Amino acid sequence: MGTEGKNVSRGKLLGDKVLANISKVIVGKEQTARLLLTALLADGHVLLEDVPGTGKTKLAKTLAKSISADFARIQFTPDLLPSDITGLNVYDRQKNEFILRKGPVFTNILLADEINRATPRTQAGLLECMEERQVTIDGESYVPGTPFFVIATQNPVETTGTFPLPEAQMDRFMMLLSMGLPDRTEELAILERYMDEEPLTRLESVLSLEELAAAREEASRTFVHKCLQEYMVDIVEATREGEQVVMGVSPRGSLALLRCAKAYAWLDGRDYVIPDDVRALAVPVLAHRIVLGFNSGGTENTRKWMAQILSDIPVPTEEFSA
Repeated sequence: MGTEGKNVSRGKLLGDKVLANISKVIVGKEQTARLLLTALLADGHVLLEDVPGTGKTKLAKTLAKSISADFARIQFTPDLLPSDITGLNVYDRQKNEFILRKGPVFTNILLADEINRATPRTQAGLLECMEERQVTIDGESYVPGTPFFVIATQNPVETTGTFPLPEAQMDRFMMLLSMGLPDRTEELAILERYMDEEPLTRLESVLSLEELAAAREEASRTFVHKCLQEYMVDIVEATREGEQVVMGVSPRGSLALLRCAKAYAWLDGRDYVIPDDVRALAVPVLAHRIVLGFNSGGTENTRKWMAQILSDIPVPTEEFSA
């Protein structure tokens, strides 16, 4: 087997290993976990949106514990300040100088729990870290962590005392994912698994930071045929058309779809992207970037509209391998 074949096999082996580890804690939700891992490999951030109790925080903690990386959690509240996230310089009287007291953002995987409970000012404090991968404190710039992956959660139902994320910050998230409620079989499995103990406490890491960096590099080299690039552009252009559209997908969204498609294909054991990769990713990667007109509904309606776009645009049928 050549080097290329080994890389492809390594992608599937790595993905299966991490997903199997996550399944020791999370029952079902295999596709959600795969998409979360895809975003991590594509160097993006994820917003988990669902009602309380569906396992959003548990999934984030499980992924973090599956990787030998620094992990931090921020519980967002209305009184949280930007400096509580980034840190601040504190005067040390003994040394007669200011010492940087780093905030929780200086980590590899950051869980931003209930992000919509913080004020817009505090939410904006996370923007620079997410997009620029840097933190500015008193005019000095610092690197939060390498890699730096934000998993944010929010409850879309309870709006009292919350501050909806503005479009600019929603666009910083590579994917918007929803856990959904378990079916009867899954819920019985949950009761059985958690009968005697909390499985997260026994979970061990299965992926090092070095392996993650190598995986990102290999995934980024996945081949994308020209016709599939045109297919992605056709989808994105369709989100900008129509009387109900206030804001369609920007080029940032196009690039996010491209990067995710490469990582998703690599995790599936291929060194090339196929249309099914694009179709599987279009809704979680693009739908939350679309703003429809007044009374057009929220996230669920943009997902339905995105699904309609996918059904309307012809799927390429060429040979997609290099």
